[in-house]
Amino acid sequence: MKFTDGYWQLRPGVTVLRPGTVESVEPDERGLTVHAPTGRLTGRGDTLNRPVVTVRFFSPADGVVGVTIAHHLGGVRKGPTFDLATSDDHPVTVDVTGLSASLTSGELTARVSLIDGWRVDFLHGDRVLTSSTERSIGVVTDADGRAYVHERLALGVGETVYGLGERFGAFVKNGQTVDIWNADGGTASEQAYKNVPFYLSNRGYGVFVDHPEHVSFEVGSEVVSQTQFSVEGQTLTYYLVDGPTPKDVLRRYTALTGRPARVPAWSYGLWLSTSFTTSYDEKTVTEFIDGMAERDLPLSVFHFDCFWMRQFHWVDFVWDPATFPDPEGMLRRLHERGLKVCVWINPYVAQRSYLFEEGRRHGYLVRRPDGSVWQWDKWQAGMALVDFTNPDAVAWYTGKLKALLDMGVDCFKTDFGERIPTDVVWHDGSDPQRMHNYYAHLYNRAVFELLEAERGTGEAVVFARSATAGGQQFPVHWGGDCESTFSAMAESLRGGLSLAASGFGYWSHDIGGFEGTPDPAVFKRWIAFGLLSSHSRLHGSGSYRVPWAFDDEAVDVLRHFTRLKLRLMPYLAAVAEEAHRDGVPMMRPMLLEFPDDPATAYLDRQYMLGPDVLVAPVMSADGEVTFYVPAGTWTHLVTGAQLTGPAWVTEKHEFDSLPVLARPGAVIPFGDRDDRPDYEWADGVRLRLYAPAEGQRTRVRVPSPGDGPGAEFEVRFDGGAASAELVSGVSAGHRCEVQGVRQ
Repeated sequence: MKFTDGYWQLRPGVTVLRPGTVESVEPDERGLTVHAPTGRLTGRGDTLNRPVVTVRFFSPADGVVGVTIAHHLGGVRKGPTFDLATSDDHPVTVDVTGLSASLTSGELTARVSLIDGWRVDFLHGDRVLTSSTERSIGVVTDADGRAYVHERLALGVGETVYGLGERFGAFVKNGQTVDIWNADGGTASEQAYKNVPFYLSNRGYGVFVDHPEHVSFEVGSEVVSQTQFSVEGQTLTYYLVDGPTPKDVLRRYTALTGRPARVPAWSYGLWLSTSFTTSYDEKTVTEFIDGMAERDLPLSVFHFDCFWMRQFHWVDFVWDPATFPDPEGMLRRLHERGLKVCVWINPYVAQRSYLFEEGRRHGYLVRRPDGSVWQWDKWQAGMALVDFTNPDAVAWYTGKLKALLDMGVDCFKTDFGERIPTDVVWHDGSDPQRMHNYYAHLYNRAVFELLEAERGTGEAVVFARSATAGGQQFPVHWGGDCESTFSAMAESLRGGLSLAASGFGYWSHDIGGFEGTPDPAVFKRWIAFGLLSSHSRLHGSGSYRVPWAFDDEAVDVLRHFTRLKLRLMPYLAAVAEEAHRDGVPMMRPMLLEFPDDPATAYLDRQYMLGPDVLVAPVMSADGEVTFYVPAGTWTHLVTGAQLTGPAWVTEKHEFDSLPVLARPGAVIPFGDRDDRPDYEWADGVRLRLYAPAEGQRTRVRVPSPGDGPGAEFEVRFDGGAASAELVSGVSAGHRCEVQGVRQ
């Protein structure tokens, strides 16, 4: 929300109160409360008719400082609120002197000036990260009498900002205005399915605004030297999250908002979909699966999109009897072929669904203020919305899903969840504005927790489109409805990198694009990108995505990259474990691994897959790609060719290739199988060293796909020779190689 007309003036009808000098400070054991009148006090008379801004500093977690800015504190506080893992167990230091008052948590300090005008510096040790200055805080009233509170934090010279959810525009958010408001807008606009009120700075800090409702961010766009964020109401709470590195910021942020869950090993394999509006039945499905097997294409999951149910009945969770007369038998036959099964769902109930009357009668559907069921005709005729604030409605909805699990379904694509009305009444009395974004969290949590209860911890996985802060706990998320073009491929990657910078550990996208039918070049280039993502799914809108529908080469390209990913499972599994344990994403912006290299700040056409593999998708029909390699000797993972950085490199690749490079000194474990993702990864593993340094010692952990101990190796490089020793766990044989050459 912009309130100013240029730097000096306010917009018509806008008034702003700002804190002046600090009148008093009230310290306690774990915080500071600062009272700042909105003008200077020279005598007692100046206290009359003088508003006061109250600012509370506290620490909800180690290395995190919370700030609550308040005008009037007497408002009614309605939910929902983000479920944060706050604690009072960590040490906090509060200090007040004649010049300043400070609160320190870990190495992060908020220092409030007690002289002159309003100023708060946030410091890591002695280094100032950012500041709130005399024009930063504003208590605003607009021309319609609505109240807002804003904060502006300083942007340093060369500072760049990332995150704010899955955003498809420029990766660096400087100069943008971003509205945190979930919308079903595709991937080609400023709207986003996954809005997260958190941003990450390359200076080694992050800011999380603790409001699930609409939050407006002006990142160097209203005041070019500051990031402004604002909410409607009388109070604003945010958290300054310390680093010192960007990865450290994400570790702290996800400790506060939730770490990504483990997902099953089979989910890393290739998913094939019926696609959206295509005509299909069991015969079609069988032909697809037979076609994959005949062409030696490993397949792990088959997905049934919307029309597994009858048209105009979504959702009733009833297989369309005209196309699937024997669903139990079909699911059994798919399982006999070693496949897992995913089905599409959403949180809406069409009027023709038998669930509509059932939900209406029991009060499980969202209602308008007059007590009638909220309905509209978008998406499906007479569509209503399940009220996930009602525990009985959650049990009712998940009970229908459990029947599908009992039938043989393994997981769900939790589509939609963004078009949530605000002219409604929620069962638990939640504020409709705050529920708009948060609804996706309740929806995905309900489904994910059902899967955990029925399938076991580590065996739950969804394919979700909508989310907000904390949604990373319920993976996996995919990028939504993109077009089938190279431009859409690039915008999808920008969305994934922005989501990764927002604390989400896993991410996927529709290989080939969703809208329209890609030409063979787009499809084949997208295959490489898709199979070098955390999760990989072939899915489209009105056309099938089986590779032989494009050309014979597409079949070969899909086979090549699917098998490469399956052989990389020992490495990917370890990266996934880091995402679950520490909150560091599998697909990483280059900045996360190379924060001290200024060239990485704007890179949005390449990424790190884990700490040691650089991927630069080819986004051109002729195969030309330009990418950046940081310092050191990098090695093409497959060919063994080497590049020395720092350097910009332009290469030309055939469809079965792309820049996929091993980091200098990396030890990457390759599995002994390439036909499925859920084999015992440590058995027969090949430990490949890339450009090692003499005397190098590296510990490599290879997890187990089940409950086994996995294995840990110590890899050494001495006298030009490599060796590896099993130091813990179990491994039925291993080999050690240097740059792909057997030692």
